[in-house]
Amino acid sequence: MKRVETGVTVTLKPHRAARVLTGHPWIYNSEVLEIPKAQDGEIVSVYEKNGRFLGQGLFNNRSQILIRMLCRGPERIDLANEAGFFRERLTAAVRYREKTATDTNAYRLIYSEGDGLPGLIVDRYNKTLVMQILSAGMDLRRELIISILVDLTGCTGIYERSESSSRTLEGLEPTSGVVYGSVESPLQITENGIHYVVDIHRGQKTGFFLDQRENRALIGRLSKGLRVLNCFSYTGGFSIAAAKGGATSVESLDISDDAIALAGRNAELNGVSDICQWEAANVFDRLPQYVREERRYDMIILDPPAFTKSKASIPGAIRGYKEINLRALKLLAPGGILVTCSCSHHIDVDTFKSLVQEAAMDAHRRTRVISIRGAGPDHPILLAAPETDYLKCMVIEVI
Repeated sequence: MKRVETGVTVTLKPHRAARVLTGHPWIYNSEVLEIPKAQDGEIVSVYEKNGRFLGQGLFNNRSQILIRMLCRGPERIDLANEAGFFRERLTAAVRYREKTATDTNAYRLIYSEGDGLPGLIVDRYNKTLVMQILSAGMDLRRELIISILVDLTGCTGIYERSESSSRTLEGLEPTSGVVYGSVESPLQITENGIHYVVDIHRGQKTGFFLDQRENRALIGRLSKGLRVLNCFSYTGGFSIAAAKGGATSVESLDISDDAIALAGRNAELNGVSDICQWEAANVFDRLPQYVREERRYDMIILDPPAFTKSKASIPGAIRGYKEINLRALKLLAPGGILVTCSCSHHIDVDTFKSLVQEAAMDAHRRTRVISIRGAGPDHPILLAAPETDYLKCMVIEVI
């Protein structure tokens, strides 16, 4: 088979192409015959040992993920005009959000591998963009990406939050700050008719949990007349949605004083301060205390941070998830609703269902599932890459 040379080439070891052919976007350094002399961030062409062209991707010899695929055969990137390729990809992502991100002015604009732009995350907060560059290939094209984003979105400012440990694994230094225009923080967004204040400088992720937008809408619909406890409440996204949905009371716990203070501002902004109570506290301490006090709630929301970011810590994470679900189930009144979440891709949906069922058995509660959900459509999932399917949100009724 005739090879079409397109810049630097990389050849896979025999029998190592299966995962790439199914659509997974990563090639590890252990899977190639010889690591080429290429610039970190450069686009390289990938071939099977038999000479078949597989596609092109971003190279980085400082990472265990040697190549992050951009395109697959027969598509080829014109290296003399790679700016055109990135403009096309970014345009497609922006157009997709125009169709799917409705009833809000805050959403994920670019979702890394989910949009064929590995290592690039961009969230939109009204006229401000918050950008995370987590791969050497995107870091090399920083100015090009910023220029195209400004042109496509008409944003007034871009703030960079490239501080993740993923960046360190790519051999890149963490960085943050304004990279275009003017940026205010905190700023205000609107979602499903609810207003939120977001701290894009210091808040978790890029400032707000945009991936839970549609799940917040569901909680709003289910909350009328209920006594609600929101654990790991952060700045009150679920809490405000429940209060606006007609909850009779909403208690919220989060370990961060800053998050609780911003949550209080969000309650005032939406006119629900009289319904909401906020406490800076450790959920792992409070839930056992509430069980001893024999408190009862009609809805409990568990949206903790990721308990594991590696396979090695999965057993400990399972214990943590089971513990909080067990305590929450004991606190629910008959007919009560448990909304329980995991944002770690290392805990797959079947594992999560099993540990929640074990918690229900230990709590002597009979349950049924109302809904099993994930992130909204602004976080598109690659079926070939389980890593892109990280959020689980189970809504369960105690019967």
